[in-house]
This record gives sequence, C-alpha cells and structure tokens, in this order.
Amino acid sequence: MKYGYVRVSTKDQHIDRQMTVMREQGIEDAQIFIDKVSGRNFRRKKYQTMLKKLKENDELFVKSIDRLGRNYDEIIEQWNFLTRIKNVNIIVLDCPLLDTRKQVNGVTGKFIADLVLQILSYVAQVERENTHQRQMEGIREAKIRGVRFGRPTVIFSEEYGDILKKWRKGEISIRKGADVLGMAPNTLAKWLKSAGRGEIKTG
Repeated sequence: MKYGYVRVSTKDQHIDRQMTVMREQGIEDAQIFIDKVSGRNFRRKKYQTMLKKLKENDELFVKSIDRLGRNYDEIIEQWNFLTRIKNVNIIVLDCPLLDTRKQVNGVTGKFIADLVLQILSYVAQVERENTHQRQMEGIREAKIRGVRFGRPTVIFSEEYGDILKKWRKGEISIRKGADVLGMAPNTLAKWLKSAGRGEIKTG
C-alpha cells in the first residue's frame, strides 16, 4: 500500500504542491495524511494516525525531508522505527538517495539512506553550533562597543526618592504617592517593587 505524508507549519500555508506530487505517484487522497503543525517533533495527530495504518512493506512518500520533520535527531529515530521495526519503505521525492526501495551496486537503499541521514544530521548540528558561535561573537563585539544587555537601570528624580523613603517608613500610601508624582498607582507599585530588588537608582 502506498501512503503519502504532507505537512505545512501553519494552517495558512498551502499544501497544493505536495498534494500534486503525491497524486503523481498514484497515491489516492484517502491515503494521504496531512498535518498543519510545526515539524519540531512527531507528536502530530495525522502522523500518529498514519503510523497505526502502516504495515510491513508499505511505502511512505514525502516530498522533502523537512516535511517529515525539522529535528534531525528525531528524524533519524523515527526513520529507524519505520524502516527497522515496522519494516516500511520510505521515499523522499526531492532526494533520490533517500529511497529505501532501491539498490545501487548491491548496496541496499536502507543502508544508503542511513548514511545520508547521518551526514544531514551532522551538517545540521555544525550549522547550529556555528549559529551559536556567531551569536556569541556578535554579543561580545556589541559589548566592546558599549551596548548593554539585560534590564536597564532606571534613574528617577529626588522627588521619587522622597516618596520611596516615605513609603518604606509607612508614611505614605502608593495611591497618595502616585498622586504626588502624577502617575498611575499600578506603575508606582511596580517601580517600588523594582526598587526593593535594587533595580532602581534614585538621584
């Protein structure tokens, strides 16, 4: 039996191209499972429904590997489950090397696909590490230029400082203090709370 799996990240995205290539493979619409959710994991409603239907020697088609998922570690885990436990063939249409049905010079498609997936996983990991390294270098350069990160220190007037002292001594309410400063009581309450954490300087 042939099955197709189609995924887009949001309900607003179109599935037309994926549906077209599935039909070109002779897959009936009733055998195409569609998820409109993120690909960060495999806890997807239609995907899980499809898993229950897949039987040994069935063929699962996806247009591209990123339609199957985004996390290569999870893709490899799921790939192994499908090809080794359920003994299903997987065909990634945009990547002919990811076709477990084929044999090349006596080498099975499952073996070739495993190698390709490991390489893709390594490349993805290197890119994640490079991205993190670039971010750290960018932050370091920004600090050298004087850019400050984190919550900024707020400096208030002496009038606020007087209100703060009176409030701490219980000599004035937040509402009265807010009236004196011309601000909303809720705002003053937040400022006073911040002052208690040492995040506000007066001067």
